[in-house]
Amino acid sequence: MRPELRDIDPFDLPEWLGVSDVTWSAESGVRSGRDVRGALSADGEDDLPCDLLAVDDAWPEPVADDETRVHAHQAWRHGQVHLVRRADRLTLAVPGSGFSADLVLDALGRLAKAVGASPDDYAARLRIGAERGP
Repeated sequence: MRPELRDIDPFDLPEWLGVSDVTWSAESGVRSGRDVRGALSADGEDDLPCDLLAVDDAWPEPVADDETRVHAHQAWRHGQVHLVRRADRLTLAVPGSGFSADLVLDALGRLAKAVGASPDDYAARLRIGAERGP
């Protein structure tokens, strides 16, 4: 059973995301599949768990309900990213079925804009990971 995905308003996120230099660090490999765990950090702040979820992956079961997928695609089309809470973790719901370095950077840039920051204030520390099998 997949965890429930609940929408998050960017204004409900910690203020430091919009005013600090922020680094997202992957806890799992970017190429490892639809769910990349990570955390956001800034000097003097507690880390904020923040994952990436490719909402179109549907095997062996769908990772997101239809409504979440529609919202993720609508947000992306308008230069935004759909923010959800999954198992008490901030999650960026991204169209697609997996991740590349470019897609991760794009998603984080959209998060920066959502909280009123410049993408120039955000950095990413990626783990490569092994590509998942079919």
